[in-house]
This record gives sequence, C-alpha cells and structure tokens, in this order.
Amino acid sequence: MEHLYALFIIVIISSFPGSFSEIKNTHITHDSRSMILFERFGFAEGGKAAITIRDISWKTNQPNAQLKPSSLGFFLARDIAFPKIVNESEHTGDFCVLSSRYVKLVYRIERFTPNSTYSGSVAIDDPDEYNLLFGNCQPEFEVSMDVKTEMHNMKDGAIDYLPAGQTHLPKLYLIFFLIYTCFLGLWVCICINERQSVDKIHIIMAALLLVKALKMICASEDKMYVSKTGTPHGWDVAFYIFGFFKGIMLFTVIILIGTGWSFLKPYLQEREKNVLMTVIPLQVLENIAYVVINETGPATRDWMAWNHMFLLIDIICCCSVFFPIIWSIRSLKEASKTDGKAARNLEKLTLFKQFYIVVVGYLYFTRIVGPAIGAVLYYRYEWLIYAADEGASLAFYMFIFYNFRPVEKNPYLLIDDEEESEARQILEDDDSFEL
Repeated sequence: MEHLYALFIIVIISSFPGSFSEIKNTHITHDSRSMILFERFGFAEGGKAAITIRDISWKTNQPNAQLKPSSLGFFLARDIAFPKIVNESEHTGDFCVLSSRYVKLVYRIERFTPNSTYSGSVAIDDPDEYNLLFGNCQPEFEVSMDVKTEMHNMKDGAIDYLPAGQTHLPKLYLIFFLIYTCFLGLWVCICINERQSVDKIHIIMAALLLVKALKMICASEDKMYVSKTGTPHGWDVAFYIFGFFKGIMLFTVIILIGTGWSFLKPYLQEREKNVLMTVIPLQVLENIAYVVINETGPATRDWMAWNHMFLLIDIICCCSVFFPIIWSIRSLKEASKTDGKAARNLEKLTLFKQFYIVVVGYLYFTRIVGPAIGAVLYYRYEWLIYAADEGASLAFYMFIFYNFRPVEKNPYLLIDDEEESEARQILEDDDSFEL
C-alpha cells in the first residue's frame, strides 16, 4: 500500500510546475513511512545526487524491536519502476525496497549512531528523470532527521542545478518579460490616445500587465540563480509576491469583464459582488497553498493535504468566473427584446459569447490539458509545457485586451433601420446564445 501511495504522490508532483531550488533542507519528525519522496529531478549525462543527513534518531512502541541500520537508506527510482516494485514486494518474502533490482541505491546507513551525520552520493550513468526517496524497511520505527539533498547536472563544464528539462526556462521567462513589457507600453499608448474612452477597468488591466511582467522577470532571475547556485537567493519571494497579485488581478479582471462592469453598466449587482468577494479570499488561500507546496516538498506529511486544497480552490475559482459571464449573456438576451437596440445587443452578445468560450478554453488548457501532456512528455522537453502555458496566457491576454480596449462608442449609434431589423430577426431565430 505504501508503494502505491508513493506512486500516487509522484503522479501528483509531476503536474505541479513550480519554482523549486535544487539544494533543499528538509526536516523529518517521527516518520514511519516505508518510502518518503524527497525530490524529482531530470538528470543529464554526468549528473549527480548527494544526500547528507544529520541528527538522526528513532523511536518505537515495540519494546523488543531492534533497529538494523542497513534497513534505512536513500535510493533513486524511475516512474516506470514503481509498478514493478509493487509487484516485486507482493512476491518476495521480507521485501526491502532498498534491495530491489529496480532501484538505484544511493547509500544505506551501515552503522547507526544517534545524532550523527551521514552523507553519500551517486553519479548518474543512465540519464533519465529519477525520484529520490528514503526507504525504511522497518516501519515499526519512527525516524527523525535533517536531510540536505543536492542534485545537479554538468553543462559546459559547470554545475547546473536545474533539471535537464528546465535549462531553457531563464531565457524563456526573460523573453516573455520583454513581450509583456512591450504589451504594457502599447496598452498605455492606446489608453492615452483614447483617453476619453478610458474607464477604471482599463487601469486595472494595465496593472495586471505590470504584475505579470514583473512575475516573469522574477521567474527568470529565480531560475537563473537556481541554475548557478542551487538556491533562488530571495527571487522566489518576489516571484510569489507578484504571482499572488497576478492571480488575484487576473480573476478580478475576468469577473469584472464578465459582469459587464464599465462595458454594459457602471455598477455591480449584489450577486456579482458576492462572487468577487468569494474569489479574492480563495485566491489568497490558493497562493498560500502554492507557496507551501513549493517550499516544503513532498517529504512532509501534510504536503498532499495542501495539494488537495490547492486543486479544490482552483476548481472553485475557475467555476465561479463563469457565472457572471452567463448572467451578462442572459441579461443582454432579455434586453434585446425590450430596449429596441437589437443590433447593438447582438454585437455585445457575440463578443460575450466569444469571451465565455475563450475563458473556458484557457482554463481547460492551463488546468487540465497542459499538466496531462506534461505527465507523459519526455523529461528533457519539460520546458515546452512552460512555453505552451505562457503562450496560452499571452494569447488569452491579447484577446481580452483587444476586444475590450478603450474605443469610442459612437459606432454603436450608426445603425440604420435595415441593420436593426436584421439583428432583431437573428436574435429571435438563433438560440445559440442560450446557456
């Protein structure tokens, strides 16, 4: 059962791209799990994994039990090895995962002295993506220890602490930073030229572009420092801060546009305020969970609980943003029957229907399709998932900013009777706007 649980954790961790450092310090307290996952790393040829443990101690509730030091140790295993390990454990008496032929042993603790320090390393002669785990073949003993893990590859004769599939990320994020900076400059120019039509929503959209650009430069610096030193040197903190504001502002912009605020009406109804006041606190919790997931790692006992909370909150937020868009579409549909402005309503209906479809597509791709592809993609091409995710985000931003840019509303008034009649007939006959 422990082996299946470890396999489940590995599947979960593969779907969470994050800002990890590759020199980690983890504290384990009274843990009796037979396998503890510490790290997942893509090795290139010449890669190396090193582990140091300090202040190791143990306790047991069985008075006659004796600990065999060699039953404790660290090992590397590929994803495909775990089903084989589970099968091997079912057909082998006194099975110990450290002795499995499907794992690459880093080292066993041959001699055991409480509160002492042990270290060991292994060179990778068969490049692949490996999971680093601690094996405890005597689960009746609860182990406590401080663990330092350090994994790296060699690139052009220098140590590279990024996994093989993430070496392109510093440049990738820098490129997107430059793109969003140019995007922001263009948006500011448009707002200045159309200052008579600029509304509060356009200022919020400009702030969204700003924090997105700042998040990208922090992500680039974060990955660059991790690549060179193994730690982010504080850039991860800035990354989390701007990621926090980006998440809140993105959902706020989607909800405000979806309600038609500044485009259909200059106010929010009570139900729309409730959606906004629900999503913002949830985004705060989601970002807290994201930080905990990235900083603690899968070795901690409550890591899976934080993952479950992150996924649940993300699903709730994604579902919540659909309600204001649906309300606006229905409101426009009803208004088209009574206010005598069928052509104008038809244009707005078409735009909001497109907005709904794009929001659904964007959230579906970034939350489901991207992680699903990443789980099966060859580990050396992991950076492509990051590129696809950021590319989808950029396309989504471009759609929103183009379609809801500040423009003069006069063209809506230049509608003749024939266009009005045709639009009214379309709204009466076409049920494609029904949700």
